[in-house]
Amino acid sequence: MKFLITGGAGYIGSTICSALEDVGHTPIILDSLVTGRKEFTQNRIFYHADIANTAVVEQIFKDHPDIQATIHCAALIVVPESTEHPYEYYRENVNKSLELFHTLQRLGYKRVVFSSSAAIYDVVPGFMVNESSPLNPSSPYARTKSMMEMILQDFCAAYGMKGIALRYFNPIGADPKMRSGIHVKNPTHVLGKLVETARGVQKEFVLTGVDWPTRDGSGIRDYIHVWDLAQAHVQAVQDFDAVFQRAGNPENGYLIINLGTGKGVTVIELVEAFERVYGTKINKTQAPPRPGDIAGSYANADTAKRLIGWEAKLSIDEGIRDALKWGDLRTSLLDFSK
Repeated sequence: MKFLITGGAGYIGSTICSALEDVGHTPIILDSLVTGRKEFTQNRIFYHADIANTAVVEQIFKDHPDIQATIHCAALIVVPESTEHPYEYYRENVNKSLELFHTLQRLGYKRVVFSSSAAIYDVVPGFMVNESSPLNPSSPYARTKSMMEMILQDFCAAYGMKGIALRYFNPIGADPKMRSGIHVKNPTHVLGKLVETARGVQKEFVLTGVDWPTRDGSGIRDYIHVWDLAQAHVQAVQDFDAVFQRAGNPENGYLIINLGTGKGVTVIELVEAFERVYGTKINKTQAPPRPGDIAGSYANADTAKRLIGWEAKLSIDEGIRDALKWGDLRTSLLDFSK
């Protein structure tokens, strides 16, 4: 089967493409390459364009009328950057996604899987959240994800679309076959920064926020291997209609599913795991929280198991090992001179 992957040249999107190919499906990539990597599009069907470029989206479906669903990953994703540049985040993540959804609806391609985020959850006692837990997006980035969930839900109710919002927790690692991984020159995710510190690219790892009401004062997260995350998308799209049947075919045609391990790990615990896998201590220091940071949460992942038959299988140690391996390879695989 064919699936359209917006943002398919990015970290998560490219990994989803590999996971789809591994089980015989064909990803069709739509990416502007503003942050994505052309290297991740090699030997794949690729359209270099913005998601709001209606003419190109129409051409994609004209060229590939047998596309079964769209996986919408394209977005700007850096929380501190979103607090400095909210206009760009609302324009790219909300305005352009709105146009994409409108085009999909108009063309009759009404199955959508949306890359949402656990960043939209409020902090709750015990830190475990399920799909009905209270929301409180605390950054422009998180608010764009919350807005797009509302828009998709409204489109499903009004236009007969079917949407699945997958709320990602904290992706780590790389494709175990090293086809893709963290793709930006200066990683902003915690594990990317740990790898850069271990490789001597940055002099120390800065642990931001150590006064949260958690067991050790650092933020609590749910670190999920990006390959596990990709497998969840495969299971969601290749069995799309059956997922809704298992959910009782909700009248509004909309589902929310957490994607996490179900285990809360603090940032300090992640650093300790990293040093254990890496085999030595790294230089580190502490600093106040960044704009938009919160104490955090971890997933109740029961809905994912019930509706898409998925649960995380890979450990944090495996995620760290794959991230370290990719860190050694990425400068030779990706051209950062441009």
